[in-house]
Amino acid sequence: MQIRDKIYFASDFHLGSYPLTDSEKREKKIIQWLDYIKNDAKELFLVGDIFDFWFEYSTVVPKGYIRFLGKLAELSDLGIKITLFKGNHDMWMFGYFKKELNATIVNDELELQLDGKTFYIHHGDGLGAGDTKYKFLKKIFRSSFCQWLFARLHPNLGIGIATRWSKHSRVSNNEDEKFLGEDKEWLIQYSKEVVEQKHYDYFIFGHRHFPYQLPLTTDAEIINLGEWIKYQTYAVWDGTKLKLEKWN
Repeated sequence: MQIRDKIYFASDFHLGSYPLTDSEKREKKIIQWLDYIKNDAKELFLVGDIFDFWFEYSTVVPKGYIRFLGKLAELSDLGIKITLFKGNHDMWMFGYFKKELNATIVNDELELQLDGKTFYIHHGDGLGAGDTKYKFLKKIFRSSFCQWLFARLHPNLGIGIATRWSKHSRVSNNEDEKFLGEDKEWLIQYSKEVVEQKHYDYFIFGHRHFPYQLPLTTDAEIINLGEWIKYQTYAVWDGTKLKLEKWN
């Protein structure tokens, strides 16, 4: 009998970003990875920005990603629990993935215990000091009124606007990410502030795009999952340790 005892974490696939030919190649790599982990995965956490844009109308979702979604459906049918986090690119998830994949949708942070260890998981956008402009925009975009207004647009127009916007994103423009140092990495600083108030063994984030695994204290670590445009990195929990790995 197959033993499913591992928990996987990944983020920032940015499926649908320009150029679309690169997105299609990336989707195939992701499917290969999902096909690999289905053999021993108990749970899968996708920590935001899985899509470069996502909006669910009541009867319409963005076209594409059929192979990726089909693979997720296969994992779900195998009994692998799937949890999706809303990122800053795909925050407009509602009930579609719950209905089709029986997935859990997480709006912000998730705190959980695994094998006696505590985890703090968040996409990573809007945390810590600064970036007040984005935090303000995030409140607007996540408001029910803004979502209602956007839903009034015909999908051809609404998704067309989002597609043009996507062409100007840091993913589509192939911007390089560099580690800024612990004192300037805001997710590290945010995690250090949190762990002073409440202990967590592990902090897991996406969003930053640069993969790293570092100690915060003698008994706490932070992992940034990176992305799948350049790095193809993910994390796996085997019941005793959390490890950042690279798919190739």
